[in-house]
Amino acid sequence: MRQGAQARPKPHGLTVEEAAALPTSGAVAVQALRGKAKARPGQKILIIGASGGNGTFAVQLAAADGLEVTGVCGPGKDDLLRSLGASQIIDYTTQDPTGTSTRYDIILDIAGNRPLNRLRRALTPNGVLIMAGGEDGGAVLGGMERQFRALLLTPFIRQRLRNLLTLVRKDDLLTLTELAENGTLKPVIDRTYPLAEAATALHHLETGHPRGKLILTT
Repeated sequence: MRQGAQARPKPHGLTVEEAAALPTSGAVAVQALRGKAKARPGQKILIIGASGGNGTFAVQLAAADGLEVTGVCGPGKDDLLRSLGASQIIDYTTQDPTGTSTRYDIILDIAGNRPLNRLRRALTPNGVLIMAGGEDGGAVLGGMERQFRALLLTPFIRQRLRNLLTLVRKDDLLTLTELAENGTLKPVIDRTYPLAEAATALHHLETGHPRGKLILTT
């Protein structure tokens, strides 16, 4: 994901740390749901990676826009996701979120490591799959293998397979400011680290399954 060189005043009602957590991850939610998916009230959405920095924004926005939200997370995060608006929770350590009988209108895969064919089986025939980033990739494509396969497959199927590369634009910042100030989006911060402990923060990000965003302060 990339962030453009844009700056806007801090939204009223947010701390400096909360405001710092808003732009990139908030833009993922806005561009995925309102942009790529064209989400509509009443649709069912599965958000994989729902308790992380991007996912917590996506859950809030989807719920506010009237979608029926199922969040996928690790153990001990049910209360967090329900407080953000998820109506169903799937613990990926005990259940395969793509292995149920439920079919979703939208799947937002932020965790980025499930096979494309399994994600497609969990979609409705005209559903939308949005893949934000990639993990566990090979040396050549660096985690983007699914995205390339999706690009090749999309012209031949009814389902829409979309990749998301986020560039934060002026309009996104204005939208995020409005959503933050009217209470639709509230940044979820797991921990705040001083800049000198950046390595510790990265280790926690990679191994600690944070609840929301990690923030570095100077």
